[in-house]
Amino acid sequence: MSWLLRDGDVLAAADVATTVRARARGLLGTRSFSGAMVLPRTRSVHTFGMHYAIDVAFCDRDLVVLDVVTLRRWRISAPRLKARLVIEAEAGAFERWGLRRGDHLELRD
Repeated sequence: MSWLLRDGDVLAAADVATTVRARARGLLGTRSFSGAMVLPRTRSVHTFGMHYAIDVAFCDRDLVVLDVVTLRRWRISAPRLKARLVIEAEAGAFERWGLRRGDHLELRD
């Protein structure tokens, strides 16, 4: 497990999807999720088959947040061409964390 940080402050525990299969699965099959799911090499996500809406942050290679959206169930996001990584969390998490476009994030083990 890793930690998702902003300015040295821990936002959440983070699971990093290190395989193609894990990236494809993301949060599918979960009924709830209290941390962050990090999907490297990802520019778009979907919520087909999800049990809940999710917050999605699209980040560049330096982990700067390019865009933040909330996806309801059975939706697909438009790809963000400059994104190199996606962070998923249960809808409402980003508001609690104060996560915004332009934030510079960090992942630590």
